[in-house]
Amino acid sequence: MWLARPSIPRSLHAGLTISSCQLKTQITNYTKMGKTSENDVTEDPALAGKRAAAYRAVDEHIRDNQIVGIGSGTTIVSAVERIVERVRAENLSIVCIPTSFQAKQLILENHLPLGTLDQYPQLDIALDGADEVDADLNLIKGGGGCLTQEKIIASCAKEFIIIADDRKDSAVLGRYWNKGIPIEVVPMAYCPVQLKIQQQLGGKAVLRMAHRKAGPIVTDNGNFILDWMFSSEPTPEWIEADRKLHCIPGVLETGLFLNMAKAAYFGTADGLVTVRTRPSS
Repeated sequence: MWLARPSIPRSLHAGLTISSCQLKTQITNYTKMGKTSENDVTEDPALAGKRAAAYRAVDEHIRDNQIVGIGSGTTIVSAVERIVERVRAENLSIVCIPTSFQAKQLILENHLPLGTLDQYPQLDIALDGADEVDADLNLIKGGGGCLTQEKIIASCAKEFIIIADDRKDSAVLGRYWNKGIPIEVVPMAYCPVQLKIQQQLGGKAVLRMAHRKAGPIVTDNGNFILDWMFSSEPTPEWIEADRKLHCIPGVLETGLFLNMAKAAYFGTADGLVTVRTRPSS
């Protein structure tokens, strides 16, 4: 049963930690919004592109009295930055649902109202990044290891909006992203899952190892991640590949987000933003 819309005390907004700025909607202004210095764009073009895309996506999709899914990764930091500015400037009332420990901390640190799927099983919108986006708005996600929670949140949202810099815009999956398809697996099953992926789908499934920690990456759910290095000749039929992966016992979720995104915002270092929507079926 759909729960009542939230009523957020306006006093919560006074504690927000990111300073507000005058709202601007022109694409040419996005490079200047949220910058810490005039050299930010030249020093990190990817960050500038992410920020431009995030600001425009937030300006066009976030409205008062929404339940908002907050994705994970570096791109979402800029989206939350803009949400905070708008909450302060416009006195918006929203609730944020996190996709990871990182997202939860980001929400709390900026004093945005935090909710859960138990309270709000249906979301108005989810904002997230992507590792690669193809011409049909199919995605590879999970480079940060949060793919299962991210897919759950995306599936609960009426609108799923992707934010990325223009390096993530690709005609086909795998053209630029060369780190494989992330697959979250139950730890005891990672060896048989590796074997079955390679037998059934080819390529190589590699256990993702941690940095600054001995052993493999452990997800927020306590699982391991395999990165499936698929053969690009020919390009896999993604719906069928995803089905086969889900049929392997021990596989929890895959980083293939197929037919889920409504739109993708791609930003460049000079602040220009391209918006692509999913083709009509």
